Amino acid sequence: MNSILLITPPLTQLNTPYPATAVLKGFLQEQGKVVHQADLGIELINALFTAKELEQVFAEIETKNVAGIHKKVLSMKTFYLETIEPVMAFLQGKNQHLAIKIVGRRYLPEGPRFKNLVDLEWVFGTMGTIDQAKYLATLYIEDLADLIRNYLDEGFELVRYKQHLSESAHHFAPIHKALLAEEINRIDAMLLEVFATYLDKYHPAVVGFTVPFPGNLYGALKCAQFLKKHQPEVKIIMGGGYVNTELRDIQEPRFFEFIDYLIFDDGEQPFLQLLNYFDGKTSEDALIRTTCLRNKQLIHFNNTDIPPLPFVKTGTPDFTGLTFDKYLSLIETVNPMHKLWTDGYWNKVTLAHGCYWAHCAFCDTTLDYIKRYESGTAEAIVEKLKAIMKQTGSTGFHFTDEAAPPGLLKSMAIEIIRHKLQITWWGNIRFEKAFTADLCQLLAASGCIAVTGGIETASDRLLRLMNKGVSLEKAAQVTRNFTKAGIMVHAYLMFGFPGETVQETIDSLEIVKQFFEAGLFQSAYWHRFALTIHSPVAQLPERYGITILDTEKHPFANNEIAFFDPVQEQHPDFGPGLAKATYNFMHGMGFDQPVHRWFDFKIKPANIPPRFVKNFLKSQFPIQPANRQLVWIGGQVSLNENGKQSRLFINNPAQSATIETDKETVAWIVNFLTKCSLNDVKMESFNDWSEAFHQTFQIDLEAEPWFNQLRKSGLLVL
Repeated sequence: MNSILLITPPLTQLNTPYPATAVLKGFLQEQGKVVHQADLGIELINALFTAKELEQVFAEIETKNVAGIHKKVLSMKTFYLETIEPVMAFLQGKNQHLAIKIVGRRYLPEGPRFKNLVDLEWVFGTMGTIDQAKYLATLYIEDLADLIRNYLDEGFELVRYKQHLSESAHHFAPIHKALLAEEINRIDAMLLEVFATYLDKYHPAVVGFTVPFPGNLYGALKCAQFLKKHQPEVKIIMGGGYVNTELRDIQEPRFFEFIDYLIFDDGEQPFLQLLNYFDGKTSEDALIRTTCLRNKQLIHFNNTDIPPLPFVKTGTPDFTGLTFDKYLSLIETVNPMHKLWTDGYWNKVTLAHGCYWAHCAFCDTTLDYIKRYESGTAEAIVEKLKAIMKQTGSTGFHFTDEAAPPGLLKSMAIEIIRHKLQITWWGNIRFEKAFTADLCQLLAASGCIAVTGGIETASDRLLRLMNKGVSLEKAAQVTRNFTKAGIMVHAYLMFGFPGETVQETIDSLEIVKQFFEAGLFQSAYWHRFALTIHSPVAQLPERYGITILDTEKHPFANNEIAFFDPVQEQHPDFGPGLAKATYNFMHGMGFDQPVHRWFDFKIKPANIPPRFVKNFLKSQFPIQPANRQLVWIGGQVSLNENGKQSRLFINNPAQSATIETDKETVAWIVNFLTKCSLNDVKMESFNDWSEAFHQTFQIDLEAEPWFNQLRKSGLLVL
């Protein structure tokens, strides 16, 4: 078998690669395969946003009837052509001096996106030049993208391509029609040119497409169509998140005019088995979780008796071969937490397979990517991080787990600190009480800057109905622990869950406002509940008081399904008001406005006390320290002896402190801190140290004033 080419089709994030091809490449290379990869999305954007290509784009658009709002952009064509390449270089981190010219507001042409510009001085001050320039340059790029979408290709967006064709696509006909259109537009033509360069470079025998989202399907099929026409002997395999959730019951033979095989769930096993089949090492009947077309009939090879590949055997992702210097750091919103999704290069890594909770009623709990939970060891994770840092040159990590387990995060953080690994990371968690104040401090010390998690609804009744496993009180106290440790918090929020009343929605917004006002959230995002066929709600609709309206299986995509909820039959559309209110909260505004006034329809005020959330913060979940480990992260200490007394000085980036007591006690403290440091392999429990201190001094350890000072200076109970 010759080489394999793994493709991420357009479009995904522009600041960092989607990790699926890197994960599969790492695994297949460990099996001795020759594997290459390409992110066609970032390649397409880099090809499009050049002076040469934009000149042709402008020329084509000028032949059309352009509306007033975009005429201004066209009239500044010369300025766009002069600035596009320097701006792209700036967003790639290659031309940082340009920032000063950009923030001067006399360099970039300013189109419709600049109309509602934030108060730049209020947001960025006088010194936030780079971020301010990124923000303005992002608006500039978005103006061009809007122009292209309105007059050249209605499916073009910066982070997705022709998603409107693939969302809830019960039938393949619209996609099929678009693929067979005689006239090819400029964006498609550029995409195929980029794809062809990789085919010419690597001459693959097998091409694999990952389709993580609806906005990647058309691009993948367009490239596959090109490959079928020009190199029909090449085997084409497709998998990914969209395939796993939407196409499990596909009965559409026309789809296989473009590809040869669909594979489901984790791709390592079925992809490797296909390669073995191509090499004549196994029969077709032995294929795993694979669908193909035979004699005009779809054949599904499952072989469910073969156990899934253990997560620990999937290997280390390999990002080599991707063009790291082409990714763009964009700032779409001036919120510091929100910009993490678009600003800066992040190595995307999964710490564990599946979700350790896997009970949420709205989630795809029947699918493998959720229900099968497996984790590796902290030691293996750190070795993986080291390898990826060497590949990419980046020390930033985004852990993309469904929900990273607190115990694993604790072990990983300890290993990161032990190895003196200087990284910056963020990831998705559940807001549960295991995230104590001390654990959050440990995570921050290991490089954690932010967490994201699903609050879903600010209603304890609905949280119980969702089987979320957390309460508002827990969430408030856990988010307090994170933010006090200097870790930013983003909350995923949901409205329209079955049985949710109008009052519960408006009360939820009031509670969310209070979370922001208390500094517990730094950003948040609302989405409307969508019923998916793989969720517990869809499996047991009567439990949630709904009637499923769409019970038939469709020939193409099957995932989101229509339902009737008698409670919400006459509900207004809360979406715009929730989004507007939350946008203001994220920017520190609108706290004095009653939440019902964010909506453009009449609605009752919230029925929540003004100190509802703050009252949760009066207490903390009690910690039973007896069997917990004591860990010192406060750094080295220094001594100053004076007669019978000694002074112990603690200096670290967070604070400075002095402890003065007798020499014998200070000597005990120094030994104690040394043994509690992460350099010591054996970390003893609070009980062990408490008993040892009592035996030596006949005093309770916790009664000593210096013990509280040590706790404030970096002594953690974990």
